[in-house]
Amino acid sequence: MTRIDPDDLDGSLYRTLAGAVIPRPIAWVSSLSPEGVANLAPYSFFNVVSTAPPVVMFAPTDRSERPEGLSDSARNALDTEEFVVNVVTEPLAEAMNATSATLPPEESEFDHAGLERAASEAVAPPRVAAAEVAFECELYESIDIGSNTMVLGEVVSVYLDEGVTTDGKLDVEKLDAVGRLSGSYYCRTDGRFRMERPE
Repeated sequence: MTRIDPDDLDGSLYRTLAGAVIPRPIAWVSSLSPEGVANLAPYSFFNVVSTAPPVVMFAPTDRSERPEGLSDSARNALDTEEFVVNVVTEPLAEAMNATSATLPPEESEFDHAGLERAASEAVAPPRVAAAEVAFECELYESIDIGSNTMVLGEVVSVYLDEGVTTDGKLDVEKLDAVGRLSGSYYCRTDGRFRMERPE
């Protein structure tokens, strides 16, 4: 078995971490710049961190070529204190990938990918109209961690398409979310299996 000592590594552990911590959920984050430009970008360093209060996080890599050294999504979320996390399902995978293109801050990824916006209720940034699940978030906190900025958002409103619910509740068997692997690889959530948790 190969052992890697991070202190002896010539580069970073990105390839190993991103290739082994899989599958990762994807936060398709929509935000608004202070100038009103709608930004949309996917992040696979994403998860839920609390249910009371309901808090999710995404952690984009800092971008030295961008203003303040932050990704557009992180900068917008910190400046406006609002963002939306849209869940990526298989029909939206190609559009999600298109929004990962590096565009100037004044250009909207919604327009670049030909995506329809939907108005949010509790926050200003729009949702992806075709997203079956979306979480409207208000900034909870941000933490600088090495080369990344972790943005935590308190969920203040949730949108669920009726097609992914049963009796009004989210049904995991109906939500065909896409997961991130590594490099150009993604995965589907159609290989579900059950195990009962022991007491």
